[in-house]
Amino acid sequence: MIHKIKTTAIALFFGVCAIAQEVDFTEYDLDNGLHVILHQDNTAPVVTVGVMYHVGAKDEEVGRSGFAHFFEHLLFEGTENIERGKWFDIVAANGGSNNANTTQDRTYYYETFPSNNLELGLWMESERMLHPVINEIGVETQNEVVKEEKRSRIDNAPYGKIIYSTGINKYVFDKHPYKNSVIGTMEDLDAAELEEFRAFFDKYYGPNNATLVVAGDIEIEETREMIKDYFSEIPKANEVERVSIKEEPITGAITATEYDSNIQIPAKLFVYRTPSMIEKDAYTLDMISSILTDGRSSRMYKKMVDEEKTALQVLAFPRSQEDYGTYVMGALALGETPLDTLATSMDEEIDKLQSELISEKEYQKLQNKFENRFVNSNSSIQGIASSLATYNVLYGDTDLINEEIEIYRDITREDIKRVANEYLNDNQRLELDYLPESEKE
Repeated sequence: MIHKIKTTAIALFFGVCAIAQEVDFTEYDLDNGLHVILHQDNTAPVVTVGVMYHVGAKDEEVGRSGFAHFFEHLLFEGTENIERGKWFDIVAANGGSNNANTTQDRTYYYETFPSNNLELGLWMESERMLHPVINEIGVETQNEVVKEEKRSRIDNAPYGKIIYSTGINKYVFDKHPYKNSVIGTMEDLDAAELEEFRAFFDKYYGPNNATLVVAGDIEIEETREMIKDYFSEIPKANEVERVSIKEEPITGAITATEYDSNIQIPAKLFVYRTPSMIEKDAYTLDMISSILTDGRSSRMYKKMVDEEKTALQVLAFPRSQEDYGTYVMGALALGETPLDTLATSMDEEIDKLQSELISEKEYQKLQNKFENRFVNSNSSIQGIASSLATYNVLYGDTDLINEEIEIYRDITREDIKRVANEYLNDNQRLELDYLPESEKE
């Protein structure tokens, strides 16, 4: 068992001081492999119970895409002791809220209740893990829900193929299952047999592939006893074999065009494949994003939106993932601006990062932004619960919730220049023209 109790005062740059109350937590394992993290904060009478399963879209079989996201929905259908369709009613009737989300790497379920309903939250998550009901009517019902979600979020949403990477990752990844979308294809889900869904649950949703987080108005020892009562008898599943597919480096620019019937304004995108989220270089790319597009004084905004007036909007952000990430840069054209003009401007900003150290003033401003972000990062119990689970499952280090800021502090101006030179090269990227459907020949 690891017990972390820390409090620190962070002196911010420019003489601004703030106190960051670090997150106290206790973590331990049950005999069945379930990892448990407890965070006690009695300042408000609320508690979040969350379970993160180490399964995402990358774990799916070829020809069965969308399973992990499908289970995000399916495991709300009901259990042997929770009547079908009553999950949300039970939560609402007891003053709570709940949700779930899926990525390429993990699936997360949570409930937030008044703290006197802690035991209810633990019981419901143990029910989900121990004996959900997976039957034909549930699969058929959620199949329709997922189809509607795909239509509303991707097919009929402006720039949906950028936001959800369905128009990006298929070009950037060749072998790795990151090339597939999280939501999958309807053809794969329609073709799946009921036993395939049950087998997927048995493979990935055991306690030894999960982390349980309880955060909020709790007493540690009392909560430990409840967790023992509800989770210790759940059988351990077989160990999960992790995806270990390596991609060959991109050595020549990939050019592609995607069309979107929901837009009128074209966009130019550069997309680069980047290292795992746990690498320091991934954090450095996060800082580069801030330099380029964080606020009106950022480099790309000031140049392309304010001065040149060639772009309506600019963007630069990393998508951090467990095995590989992507780094997306782009701009929406203003008026009749050619996409090549946007590309030239973006390349000029990359060249500056590669050839010149950012100024000391810009560096101090950058560090100040990330210090402030750290101070404000754990402002809700629900957010703390999610962060604790994420740092444990994907980073293998729960204490990053307190220590991650040190990684950013250690990034130097030289690191920023080096990383720009290592990853943001024109022969290592996807160059994507994102156009209205009306421009399709």
